[in-house]
Amino acid sequence: MTDAMLQEFEPYIESWTLIPSDGGRFEIEVNGKLIYSKLKTGRHAEIDEIRQAFREMINRR
Repeated sequence: MTDAMLQEFEPYIESWTLIPSDGGRFEIEVNGKLIYSKLKTGRHAEIDEIRQAFREMINRR
């Protein structure tokens, strides 16, 4: 997932953080903003879902 996202959005990314841990936590932060949280949704993200969240973040700039 990281490679695909970096190829598509690299010009917009200052930092990209994947936060895996035990206990079911899986979160993605881009430029310090949380764009996906498994804890909130109860499931893993699909790559298209992450792409859409990233596009929405870019459009809010």
